Amino acid sequence: MTELRKVAIVGSARIPFARGNTAYVAETNLSMLGTVLAGLADKYGLRGDKVDEVMAGAVINHSRDFNLAREALLDAGLSPRTPGTTMQIACGTSLQAALVLAAKIAAGEIDSGIAAGSDTVSDSPIVFGNKFQHRLLDVNKARSTGEKFKAFKGFSFGELTPVAPSVNEPRTGLSMGQHCELMAREWGITRQAQDALAVASHRNAAKAYDEGFHDDLLVQCAGLVRDNNVRADANIEKMATLKPAFDKSSGHGTLTAGNSTPLTDGASSVLLASEEWAKARGLPILAYLTTGRVAGNDFAHGEGLLMAPTIAVSEMLARHNLGFADIDYFELHEAFAAQVLCTLKAWDDADYCKTVLGRDAPLGPVDPGKINIKGSSLAYGHPFAATGARILGLTAKMLSTEPGKRALLSVCTAGGMGVAALVESAA
Repeated sequence: MTELRKVAIVGSARIPFARGNTAYVAETNLSMLGTVLAGLADKYGLRGDKVDEVMAGAVINHSRDFNLAREALLDAGLSPRTPGTTMQIACGTSLQAALVLAAKIAAGEIDSGIAAGSDTVSDSPIVFGNKFQHRLLDVNKARSTGEKFKAFKGFSFGELTPVAPSVNEPRTGLSMGQHCELMAREWGITRQAQDALAVASHRNAAKAYDEGFHDDLLVQCAGLVRDNNVRADANIEKMATLKPAFDKSSGHGTLTAGNSTPLTDGASSVLLASEEWAKARGLPILAYLTTGRVAGNDFAHGEGLLMAPTIAVSEMLARHNLGFADIDYFELHEAFAAQVLCTLKAWDDADYCKTVLGRDAPLGPVDPGKINIKGSSLAYGHPFAATGARILGLTAKMLSTEPGKRALLSVCTAGGMGVAALVESAA
């Protein structure tokens, strides 16, 4: 059996994230992904070079986004001999892409790969009902003016009512925020705790900017040079003035626009390689991507839409005989402050760990000082498919100056799934 190779994280690049319908209102998934891949190629001298595979995706897709990864890498100036694979696993897309590429690198099938993701809510596809769409198709196929008019026989203006873009869960009809409200109620997560976590995320992100942490991570796009959602002046008092966003009538809603991630546009990418490939090109090795896990749960029957990361993390750690004492940093995607707090509470709950995770004892509490120390999605924003690569790139850079450290990454996704990974320092 071939010995598995280490998977090096060479580095990353992303465009600044922008709140929906602001800086990137004229951008598309393809333009943003092409920009970020070009930035990565320039950063590591890959223009015109062959990378063994680019794997990327988007959650909100137009029909024109077909073959997205391949088209973007060609726009970015990588060699035409570089293949592109388009994939999607909701909010875990780019982290899952990194895990798939890492497995190929570890097995010796490829030597290099780029994991990436792009998403835009500003360019969401507007669709019409099937009846009107079929009329348009019939018009397109018509060979005469008479046939074109015939396609609109019986037409009513009601057919022109568009179907609004939605990420509601097909199996429940509830939005992610509505599901998270149910989770917060089940786990007793207070509004005050959620607001405090959101404020900490913004302050940590603002501090990272002040320290220059992001200076070499960002690629300018459409004139934007930094994430436009980060608020250095975030405070509990301002958070407390916001009204519930998903449960507006019961009087029990706790999720607001402040403690939930905003709808966001953006793209991010990470360059992975074997040690030999990186060293042959004189490229750095910031950290190693060592393992990962994907899990799902029965959210449609009450398990909590965004609780699957608890399972992914538990299974990943068990497989490698590790516990929370072996983790130095926790990079937990903040889809909602409540999601993070529910997850932390579940990991420290004996009954949940026994009945859901199959553990004899709780995984244990997590030191808040180890969580998202550079800020996370509540501050930076959350372009769905781009978030995993943002977190992975940030983590690798953070560990590049922290010898002997290990970080745990966790991303919740739509559809009751979770993606987890471990990253270790290179030194």
